[in-house]
Amino acid sequence: MEYNIYCDESCHLEHDNQKYMVLGGIICEKSNRKSIKRDILNIKNRFNIPYRAEIKWNKVSPSKLEYYKELVNYFFENDDLRFRALIIDKTQLNHKLFNQTHDDWYYKMYYYLLINLVEPKQENYIYLDIKDTKSASKVEGVKKYLSFKLMDYEFNVIKNIQSMNSEESVIMQLADLLIGAIGYRNRKVYDEEESSWAKKELMMHIIDRSGYSLTKNTMLSEKKFNLFCINLKAGDNIG
Repeated sequence: MEYNIYCDESCHLEHDNQKYMVLGGIICEKSNRKSIKRDILNIKNRFNIPYRAEIKWNKVSPSKLEYYKELVNYFFENDDLRFRALIIDKTQLNHKLFNQTHDDWYYKMYYYLLINLVEPKQENYIYLDIKDTKSASKVEGVKKYLSFKLMDYEFNVIKNIQSMNSEESVIMQLADLLIGAIGYRNRKVYDEEESSWAKKELMMHIIDRSGYSLTKNTMLSEKKFNLFCINLKAGDNIG
């Protein structure tokens, strides 16, 4: 069986004055991607959302709140869609200690995201949101790390990893929505005076549907909505 994994991120830059970085991905059977896209386009049509309008956390607004809630409902009610995210406190980073750049670390985090998301006995096709012009070489490094860990030396499990513009995939955009809510919760933006009540309500809707606070680890065995909060100072020292 073949699987597609669509990944995105929030606040990944080293000096963006944001404490938490979130990496996340949605996995689904490759054969179902067209029906998922069709379902999402039908939701857009019901709410009079333009066909090409991107699904983005930053676009959540009072006028579109019910539309975004319906997208969240769709994710949780579709058994073929599964999500995993890493939540990292960037204030704990010490790149010098590990003799690495921030970009090296960034793609290493993708490795730790994906190693528990891929289907180890199946064929996996992984799509990462384009970060910059250096993405191609880093993506190849992630592929090698994953294949080594899985002893997949002939690339039978990790068939391909490539960069993709999020505009090309509504599933990647759905990942952006979930990632945005997780980052919003951990950075406590909802407590700020000028925060969006619509985003807060959507965040609470995701908390209700998932059954998780969005700030703590889920069980590793959790398949539908898996979260891993990396605490480098507490022993999750993965460099």
